[in-house]
Amino acid sequence: VQLQASGGGLVPAGGSLRLSCAVSGRTESSDAMGWFRQAPGKDREFVAAITWSGGTTYYRDAVKGRFTIYRDSAKNTTYLQMDSLKPEDTAVYYCAARKIFADGDYAYAGGYEYWGQGTQVTVSS
Repeated sequence: VQLQASGGGLVPAGGSLRLSCAVSGRTESSDAMGWFRQAPGKDREFVAAITWSGGTTYYRDAVKGRFTIYRDSAKNTTYLQMDSLKPEDTAVYYCAARKIFADGDYAYAGGYEYWGQGTQVTVSS
């Protein structure tokens, strides 16, 4: 399984970006897709997740109401629409595929088996 993340860039505060994560290969062992981020000097943190069926979504509190995760099954691509961006959203964003029946909840990074390469998001103040 390969994940290709794209869509990062530099935007002013209040702006928007849409990240994409294209998945190739067999995904029968996954039950959800997630986005994580890592800012310089900080630990990687959960941002959002969506079940493979697209029926259930999860968000960290700091992005609720501003970010939207969704999937296009036909394209096997997961998106993260980010609106009302803040400087504190600046980070490298990673997409990941969660192992089916993984331990922990959807925010637990250890439950994700495959990771994309990351895409830089920079929000200027």
